Amino acid sequence: MYSQISNSGSQLSKVTQSEFNAQLIQLWLGHNKSKHTRRVYSQDIKEFLQFVGDLPLNQVTYLETQEFRESLASRKLAPRTINRKIHALRSLLTFGCEKVRMLPTNVGVVLGSEPVKNDLAQRILSEEQVFKMFALEENQRNALILRTLYYTGLRVSEICSLTWKDLQPRSEYEGQVTVFGKGGKTRVVLVSEKVWRSLLELRGEAGKDDPVFVSNKGGHLDSSQVFRIVRAAGNRAGIENVSPHWLRHSHASHSMDRGAPLHVVQASLGHSNPATTGRYLHARPGDGSGRYLG
Repeated sequence: MYSQISNSGSQLSKVTQSEFNAQLIQLWLGHNKSKHTRRVYSQDIKEFLQFVGDLPLNQVTYLETQEFRESLASRKLAPRTINRKIHALRSLLTFGCEKVRMLPTNVGVVLGSEPVKNDLAQRILSEEQVFKMFALEENQRNALILRTLYYTGLRVSEICSLTWKDLQPRSEYEGQVTVFGKGGKTRVVLVSEKVWRSLLELRGEAGKDDPVFVSNKGGHLDSSQVFRIVRAAGNRAGIENVSPHWLRHSHASHSMDRGAPLHVVQASLGHSNPATTGRYLHARPGDGSGRYLG
């Protein structure tokens, strides 16, 4: 079918255009991306295709990508939102050109990112705030979700995909969880005694292939449900706009505050680059030159 698709594109039917785009996008989304990322990126690419009138992706030029970039800026979207959409488009076009060779040219290379203020420190909760969220959550499952997010530092997509076979005892008191994380990487994360005991109590008669955190319909929780659980817990504690990732940030910052080595935190969080983990040291410095001034 693809041999019929040329850069001129004058003879293409809309069905063929749609099939070409759909197949490329499906291949790209299936390439080591989490369920949450696939959903968000799918919406971002759908927005781009609507902007270019569902043009086949092998006919998109530098001009269309730049015009799309300018249209995002004109809508006064947050820089992080613009950068995510641009990253998704750039990733798709790079994959299509360099990985599967369905695109003749990588027209995404010219797409730049918006400068973003580093507000990581604002998204790190205090220990008092975290424990207040725990204390005010009356639902047993939801309380354990909050505690698991904080004490393991797992991503929301990782929490949602857990099954009981991913959890293994480590000692008489502690356990560990095997996580298939971002970028298709597998890591093992220690589960502390207090969380491990609560997880075992939650399990009941569940089988090894059953989800650890069950939705009201009996299947895996969706990431949007976990977002709502965390947001509601934050609101009860008087904290606005809390997301699951804030608990991950807090896990990293608090553990290093208490002396955890950077490489241990890096391994627990699944960061490929130690510089990513090192951001938490800069976000919450333990010392500063101003203390030494008279």
